[in-house]
Amino acid sequence: MGDPALSRRGFLAASAAAGLSMTALSGCGGDSDGGSSDGTTTIEWWNISTTQPTKDVWAALAKKFEAQNPKVKVKIVQLENDAYKSKMTALTASGKLPDIFHTWGGGVLKQQVDAGLVEDLTDRTKDWAEGLVPVSKQPYLLDEKVFGIPFDIGMIGFWYNKALFKKAGISAPPTTWGAFLEAVGKLKSAGITPLALAGKESWTGMYYWAYLAMRTAGVGALQKANEDKDFTAPGLVQAGEHLKELVDLEPFQKGFLGASYSGPTGQSATVGNGKAAMELMGQWAPVVQADAGKGLGDDLGFFAFPEVEGGQGTITEVFGGGGGHALRSGAPQEAVDFLKFFASEATDLELVKKTGVLPVVPAAASAITDPNIEAVQKELTAATGFQLYLDQAYAPALGQEVNDSVAALIAGSKSPEQVTESITDVAKEEQ
Repeated sequence: MGDPALSRRGFLAASAAAGLSMTALSGCGGDSDGGSSDGTTTIEWWNISTTQPTKDVWAALAKKFEAQNPKVKVKIVQLENDAYKSKMTALTASGKLPDIFHTWGGGVLKQQVDAGLVEDLTDRTKDWAEGLVPVSKQPYLLDEKVFGIPFDIGMIGFWYNKALFKKAGISAPPTTWGAFLEAVGKLKSAGITPLALAGKESWTGMYYWAYLAMRTAGVGALQKANEDKDFTAPGLVQAGEHLKELVDLEPFQKGFLGASYSGPTGQSATVGNGKAAMELMGQWAPVVQADAGKGLGDDLGFFAFPEVEGGQGTITEVFGGGGGHALRSGAPQEAVDFLKFFASEATDLELVKKTGVLPVVPAAASAITDPNIEAVQKELTAATGFQLYLDQAYAPALGQEVNDSVAALIAGSKSPEQVTESITDVAKEEQ
């Protein structure tokens, strides 16, 4: 990869796309420690917790931290997923990041680290971060140094409506791709929309292609393709062919290409209101379904992405990641203190109980009561391979191309071969 810092032209273009003014950017991060004349330090915390109950739970945790630290104020900026990514791209280009910011780790975090914008937390968190669940820390380790602290771990899988499956005569969740396509056919025959998809947000469709690539070519294929700057291997083309098989069945809700993820008529609401039988989404899905729609209660179930017959991958290889926090370079000690507070057993217990996250503090696992969250944890515990979200594992431009090319395939404007060719072209440009 070339110079990780974006050009000024790229920065200005990203800023315009993200709707940011230079004034807004100049108020974020930088060399200021947020101190005031009365000795109060203000730390700015950017996150993507915009749905309930998480939004209010996180705000309450900030207030709790302030109560425990009277000389600290926490300024919260909460943005929806895509808006957050756009604005963080602009901030990265400006060289000024928030004191504390959400990260998924991987290639995006590496780009920020390479640009000298992220604090090395190895020594500043060693006395308490070593006790966190090991797998949860992996996305934030670069050259054996710690650049982020996790607050969640999880995986992508199918969330389904048990009542609609029963109505369609599907006795059990499918474990093979062929059986999955058959289930889609049965749901359609019963007058049920099989799948909900937020076509307006390209990351949602990427999950299908990524999993199919893992199932056809094996879990290591996506990493090798990134290293070789070549995504045209037969197994990756086959992933697109299998996805096209699904798309050709017209399984998604009416108007899916213009649907958002968490809006009142979007992907989560469609499933949460019982208007579609399934969605492919992460462990946060039940919370968003209940916030955007009514929620399914006991009718909600979870199953792993099926195996592809004859493929190199297995059903125990999982795709996903978690959420974490990183700090801007030179962030004040109060920001480190906030990370320690957020990674404490008391906070993790509250997050598990109130927001359904999977714990990163081992002792907090006792708080899991939701059978679906237990199912996700069981899949993760038994996992034999793991792949981070592609739009985070790869450099930003490459990750975005994966999202956009797969979205084009789903919309019918790109073939499986064209998807891999387009991704390869961008991968080579990133060298």
